[in-house]
Amino acid sequence: MRRACAWSAPTPCARPSGAGSFLERARDALGHPIEIISGVEEARLIHLGVAHTTPNEGGHRLVVDIGGGSTELIIGEGLSAKRLESLYMGCVSLSARFFPDGEITEKRMKRARTAAHLELEPVINRFRRSEWDIAYGASGTLRAVADTLQAREPATAHVDRAGLEWLLQETLRAGQTSRLKLPGLPPERQEVLPGGLAILLEVFDRLGIETMRVADGALREGLLYDLLGRLTDEDARVRSVRAMEGRFHVDTAQADRIEATALAFLRQVRDDWGLDDPLAEPVLGWAARLHEVGLDIAHSQYQRHGAYLLQHADLPGFPSHEQQLLAAIVGGHRRKLLLTALDDLMPPWHLKALYLIVLLRLAVLLHRGRGPRSLPDIRLAAKGKSVELTFPRGWLDEHPLSAIDLEQEAAWKPRGSG
Repeated sequence: MRRACAWSAPTPCARPSGAGSFLERARDALGHPIEIISGVEEARLIHLGVAHTTPNEGGHRLVVDIGGGSTELIIGEGLSAKRLESLYMGCVSLSARFFPDGEITEKRMKRARTAAHLELEPVINRFRRSEWDIAYGASGTLRAVADTLQAREPATAHVDRAGLEWLLQETLRAGQTSRLKLPGLPPERQEVLPGGLAILLEVFDRLGIETMRVADGALREGLLYDLLGRLTDEDARVRSVRAMEGRFHVDTAQADRIEATALAFLRQVRDDWGLDDPLAEPVLGWAARLHEVGLDIAHSQYQRHGAYLLQHADLPGFPSHEQQLLAAIVGGHRRKLLLTALDDLMPPWHLKALYLIVLLRLAVLLHRGRGPRSLPDIRLAAKGKSVELTFPRGWLDEHPLSAIDLEQEAAWKPRGSG
């Protein structure tokens, strides 16, 4: 047998303070991991919650969710979201901006509606009336409006233009949020109703909505269904990875080889390197499948192009910390690696991502020929921060380029390692 020492880990840098430090403390306090999602991912989950709690009547569905700080617009069909937007306006932010003291006037309402119009303007064409068949509203603002209209007229089943006009006049007549004593309106909704109403009026006007149904489900239900999907073959993250493979013309045969080898290596060192986190195996597999996406941009430094794409792309199903981890592994799979690129990863990955990077680097190195021929039985043994590879006798002599690559890898020293 012939052995080749492939890698020895440097001492990691001290953990910087900041958002990652706060999330680490919050996770310890709660006893559960914390996932931060993007606005577009929030929109996808909202649509999933609406789709699972409304009848499937066929056709395209428009979903509008007016939250406290953002408004999500989605067009979907069945369980799939086709178009997603998250706009930087919500009932709380608009109310605080235009009705800070609670006073409601026509002039203030007009200014609030103009602000909502300006925010909607860039996306109107993507969500115009011809693009969808039925409209649904979700979450607090829509539910509060619907409950108020139904309390006024029990036979009212939907939110329509006539109802919104009545609500607008009643809101202006009150003149002050503290005097908004409307039937069915919860007291905690009084202060934020003017901003939410301004947004809803502009959504109706600009998107050509006549009638809007109100869904029972939204973000919370969508999140639950998404988590259940991760236990089946409906994991949205897998679909996102496959979509990226197709979009950037990944060599799937090579991706299959790299994935199989990297995961085989992981199984051998999992316990010694403390990689028993449930995320370790899937994220290493996804990184193996996507490590060459940057080739579609340029061959030079393609690992950096790939990392940038994965860090900034809309990847449905991925919370931000998983997306950052995936990007970091891809960005470090070849050439020099900056350890500072791992500093902002969510604990414990700011330390353990380096191990996954090494496994991917070795898999890529050993498949440098890109041929279909299988690798021999290679044994990995983790010894502290080092790993030793054992090859069948004579294999490295028959593959001198791989032997040279391994020697260079053994001498590799990341930047920022002190």
